[in-house]
Amino acid sequence: MRYPQGGGLTAERQRFREELRVRAAERFAGGEASSAIARDLRVSVRSVQRWRLAWEEGGPRALRSQGPASLPRLSDAQFASLEAELAKGPAAHGWEDQRWTLARIKTLIGRRFHLTYTIQGVRKLLVRNGWSCQVPARRALERDDDAVTGWVKVVWPCAEGSQRPVEPGSSSRTRPASP
Repeated sequence: MRYPQGGGLTAERQRFREELRVRAAERFAGGEASSAIARDLRVSVRSVQRWRLAWEEGGPRALRSQGPASLPRLSDAQFASLEAELAKGPAAHGWEDQRWTLARIKTLIGRRFHLTYTIQGVRKLLVRNGWSCQVPARRALERDDDAVTGWVKVVWPCAEGSQRPVEPGSSSRTRPASP
């Protein structure tokens, strides 16, 4: 089970799952069937089979928790510093407009902390720390409604192109000659 803010299992849940694997290991030593162990521990048979393979290869130690799958690459202090840089705005970092995009934040992280993130990694980092996508609450003051209307009437039809032929045709795609 994944948690939106934590990104994985809680420490309590990790301990619980490790205890299940340890109890299963005790029963492996007794020679019990995987299906019986799965039924009693209320887990899938496939999980018990995976645990049994790990137990056979590495003993009970192989069933111990490995800890979290990954640690955050930015520390809390570094993320606080990143938030301060984001608050300054994109123009302070050399971009012409006032839009933060994931690609720009990725570049900022690279410049500031010398770390490389993927676009998806930046999104996950921001979501994990409580950020979300933002849409402007109101239209920009600089917006020229007359220019937008003219563009929609004149430029957009040319750019879009005609999708369907203008001449009358058949409603059937499989039999064009049908009435």
